[in-house]
Amino acid sequence: MSVRVLAALLWMLAAAGAVAGAEWRQFRGSDSTGVAEGDPPVEWGAEKNVAWRAELPGRGLSAPIVVAGRVIVTASSGVEQDRLHVLCFDERTGEKRWEREFTATGRTQCHPKSCVAAPTPASDGARIFAFYSSNDAACLDLEGNLVWYRGLGLDFPNASNSLGMSSSPVVAGETLVVQVESDDDSFATGLDAATGVSRWKIDRPKRANWTSPLLLSADSVLLQSSAGVAAIDPRTGRAQWSYGDGASTVPSSAAADGVVYVPSHGITALRPGATEEPPEQLWRESKLGPSTASPLVHQGRLYSLNSAGVVVCADPGSGEVTWRLRLEGPFSASPVAAGGRLYLFNEQGVGFVVEPGEKDGRIIGRNELGETILGTPAIAGDAIYVRSDRHLWKIANP
Repeated sequence: MSVRVLAALLWMLAAAGAVAGAEWRQFRGSDSTGVAEGDPPVEWGAEKNVAWRAELPGRGLSAPIVVAGRVIVTASSGVEQDRLHVLCFDERTGEKRWEREFTATGRTQCHPKSCVAAPTPASDGARIFAFYSSNDAACLDLEGNLVWYRGLGLDFPNASNSLGMSSSPVVAGETLVVQVESDDDSFATGLDAATGVSRWKIDRPKRANWTSPLLLSADSVLLQSSAGVAAIDPRTGRAQWSYGDGASTVPSSAAADGVVYVPSHGITALRPGATEEPPEQLWRESKLGPSTASPLVHQGRLYSLNSAGVVVCADPGSGEVTWRLRLEGPFSASPVAAGGRLYLFNEQGVGFVVEPGEKDGRIIGRNELGETILGTPAIAGDAIYVRSDRHLWKIANP
């Protein structure tokens, strides 16, 4: 290999690493941790540290994702919310680069607080996968060209519930893992990322479920339900290990340093062992039970947000509570972290910035956007991307 070729390869690898570090490709980030590098602002408002604001059609609880200099978000509109939108904005300027619209093929009935555009889209860096409560899945390239469309609502018309679905898919290698769980037809499936064809389909507990798959590694995805959690091989759907002592059907699990923190009896910490062996239960703490938001692990601390709007900080090794901090709730969005700080948005559109310490946490920013926010924000580079029903915001220092 010539020096020139080697230098070119090293440059491409470095560039790819830089791009990946500034991306947020799916719900709770590219690696499903909710943690990003960068240094977002502590303060913002209508006229301060808002790089741009873009109008959105219809409604949406889905979080934005950031990939290849693009910010992608979904929305649903129409009297019956049967118009499904995918919108792409320039990450730097906020200019709308393209918008695609589809018609739902499945049920669009939802609770008034929710909507059809509840699941967060995902990306593998080259394609965008938009999923909706109607169980419609659309794959587009980065320029908005349709690659494939799959109406799971047509294939499985009984897979729905009266409140609406909201599980967000994850990409693992060449497979898009989707949970479609209800009181009737209930399953998880792995769709081929290139074609949309089902690689596998497995039955799941028959109970309404709003949790999202968790990417443990490129070779393992965690599925959560009322029965517990199960790790599967995303290529085949084959079970790797399971825990069957129940789990929440709203907040999803978190994982860090080989330990999975399951919203079960509060929070239960599990350390998976060899394949097909039951995981080791490290501890269980009822005081850490989250409400709607999923737990977060950051810089050696475990955070849970309860129904009273209180952030509870605990030792992830023991589950021992170290401090509590009351915020103003309620919260639907899950907390995210960057720059050693926590970012939490309540339903009234107030964004709190919390600086955690060893013995306590303190609010160092309280910022109002004046619109309802239910979706989890994204962080890429030094910017936060937040969506309400009406707008998509980029919050960044000038």
